[in-house]
Amino acid sequence: MSRFLSGEAARLAPYTPGEQPQDQQYIKLNTNESPFPPAPKVIKAISRAELLKLNLYSDPACGQLVDAIAKRYEMQRSNVITGNGSDEILGFAFRAFCGEGKGVAYADITYGFYRAQTALFGLDATVIPLREDFTLNVDDYMDFPGTIVIANPNAPTGMAVPRPEIQRLLEADPDRVVIVDEAYVDFGAESCVPMIYRYDNLLVVQTMSKSRSLAGGRVGYALGSPELISALNRVKYSFNPYNVNRLSLIAGAAAVEDEAYFQKCTGAIQGNREWTVRELERLGFTVLPSQANFVFAKSDRISGGDLYRKLKENGILVRWWADSGRIQDFVRITIGSLEQMVALVDEVSRLLDDL
Repeated sequence: MSRFLSGEAARLAPYTPGEQPQDQQYIKLNTNESPFPPAPKVIKAISRAELLKLNLYSDPACGQLVDAIAKRYEMQRSNVITGNGSDEILGFAFRAFCGEGKGVAYADITYGFYRAQTALFGLDATVIPLREDFTLNVDDYMDFPGTIVIANPNAPTGMAVPRPEIQRLLEADPDRVVIVDEAYVDFGAESCVPMIYRYDNLLVVQTMSKSRSLAGGRVGYALGSPELISALNRVKYSFNPYNVNRLSLIAGAAAVEDEAYFQKCTGAIQGNREWTVRELERLGFTVLPSQANFVFAKSDRISGGDLYRKLKENGILVRWWADSGRIQDFVRITIGSLEQMVALVDEVSRLLDDL
């Protein structure tokens, strides 16, 4: 560890991204990226004329993108903020709504970035275990007085909390902010966006990385009451006013406007997910009920670590968490193209036959 590191930085718990190895070509099913290219409207929008404007700063208000998102969800501009991926928006939210005398609560098995943000900002965190079947029960959060963060669908389980349950949580304490991280909501789950006008303590965070094929573009956004969005902008303009680059603003707006392509891609992923679940279950796997663009699965015949390593040796990447308690025998498998999923199932079947 560097001798120049501050005590505060030394206590951080950095998030570990999924592997991005460069040593060979892999079938990448480990980072929940889309197997499809960006929408045709996105590719058309990134013109040479726009590239020649990269000498100029981007619009700090992100007007073009904010307008497109507001129109899509039938909201006002004051209900929208955009960011450099949804991770940045989550960072703004942790800074804006948590701090001295106001802690944060989230599940024990969920997106690891929450833990990283808690450490970064020195927050008091209450980690609430999922139930034995990996469901999140909102009753476990009812008495918590601070900010609540729920990934819905959850990662890495893929399981979702029904919207009426989120509603109960919102109504239990109107003075408590509830952040619903909907990074994977477009693959079959029920979004909380329609509840924003009814509950001014609800913040919904989404991303264009998964369902809109813009992981490399880093485009995220949040929807909420003007009061919550104003608080997020206060943090944004204290940290990075030009937070979304010019090309990502254009790409994001075009992606939102290409609704037909969005529906086509998300529909294909859902179909491929159903096929993959059936095939894995046929091979004896336990697969949690997923409403995301991935599945969380385990086999009684091979450990999660061995399955991860053997698949990697044969050119297929999945995600596995070592030393992770009750999920260490699970692997998370991104749903890719049907061809990729067939290759995965064929390889898994071969590995099991060789045991």
